[in-house]
Amino acid sequence: MVNASERPRRIRVQRDGPLLVEGPVEVVGEDGEVTVCDRFSVAVCTCRRSKIFPWCDTSHRRRAKRTTTDEDGTA
Repeated sequence: MVNASERPRRIRVQRDGPLLVEGPVEVVGEDGEVTVCDRFSVAVCTCRRSKIFPWCDTSHRRRAKRTTTDEDGTA
């Protein structure tokens, strides 16, 4: 149970980006593995492209977006 003097953790949701969480935090993975970070703010990956998952390494920024295609099917 949370101590009454503590305020709730703040999580900021970003479109096409990570969840920004006020730290310190513990993240429990699907396999039960616990990953801890004691920083004042952490970025939790939501795209699963990060090489340091569950933490964000900005891999979501490198995603190529196709806007139009040529007749041969290439962008």
